[in-house]
Amino acid sequence: MTDSSPARAHPQIHTAPRTDVSQNQGKFRTHFNFPGRAVPDHDDHGYGPLATVVESFMDPGTLIRMHQHRNEEIISWVPEGVMRHDDRQGNNLVTDPDHLMVMNAGSGFWHAEETLAEDPPLRMLQIFVRPHSLDLEPGIQHEPIPDATPNEWRHLFGPEGSDAPLFVHNDVHFYDCRLDAGATTTLPSRSGWDTYCYVFEGAVELGEDSLGHTESAVVTADSDVSVTAAEESTVVAFSINPDAPVTRQGTIGR
Repeated sequence: MTDSSPARAHPQIHTAPRTDVSQNQGKFRTHFNFPGRAVPDHDDHGYGPLATVVESFMDPGTLIRMHQHRNEEIISWVPEGVMRHDDRQGNNLVTDPDHLMVMNAGSGFWHAEETLAEDPPLRMLQIFVRPHSLDLEPGIQHEPIPDATPNEWRHLFGPEGSDAPLFVHNDVHFYDCRLDAGATTTLPSRSGWDTYCYVFEGAVELGEDSLGHTESAVVTADSDVSVTAAEESTVVAFSINPDAPVTRQGTIGR
C-alpha cells in the first residue's frame, strides 16, 4: 500500500543553538530563546502561542522595580533558588522549586521581582505565552507543584480545563523532566500539535540529533521521539497547538 499520509507524519526535528539574543542589565541578565527561529522559512519568531522562553539570571540583592505587563501570560519556573514577587494586588510570593507562578497579565498587571542579599544566585526560565484574546481579566496563580520523579515528565501548566495544576489562556502544555545519565524517555506529544524542547542543564540525544546545554529544538511530528540523557540533565518541553488563535500585543512576548 502506498503511504499517502502528509509529511508531518514523519519525524522532523529542527534544532537551534544557544540564543545570541541577550540583554545585560548588570545584576539582571536575560537570554531570549525564540522557538520559531529554529524552523526554516518560519515567518514568526515565536511558535504559535509560545512567544519566547527567557533564561533569566538575578544576582543576590537584585530588585526589578514595579512595572506593568499587558496581554501576555508570564510563567516563572525556578528549578533552584528563590524568586520573590510582590504586586499591586497585595501579593508577596516566593517562587522556588516547590512552586510555580503564572501571571495572567490580561488588561494589565503591575509587579516587582527581587532577590535578597542572602539569597543564592538565581537562574530560572520566564516563559511568555500569547493569550487567545486581548484585555482578559488579570490575575495571578501561585501553586505548589507535584514532587519531581526522576526520568518522568511532570505536567505543570496547560490550557484552562486541563489536568495541570496551573493554566494559561491558550493551547500550550508545559512539562519538565530530570533525567539520570543514560536514561531514556519519550518527548511529550499530542496529535496534530508540535513540541518545543529546551535543555536547561546537561546534554541529550533527541531522536538522532544531539542537544547540549541551553540548546533547543522544535519537533513537528506525530510519532514518538526519544530523549536520552548523555549526562544528568534537566529538560523542559512545550506541547503547542500551532494553529491556535493568538494575539501579539504583549509587553514583551509579542
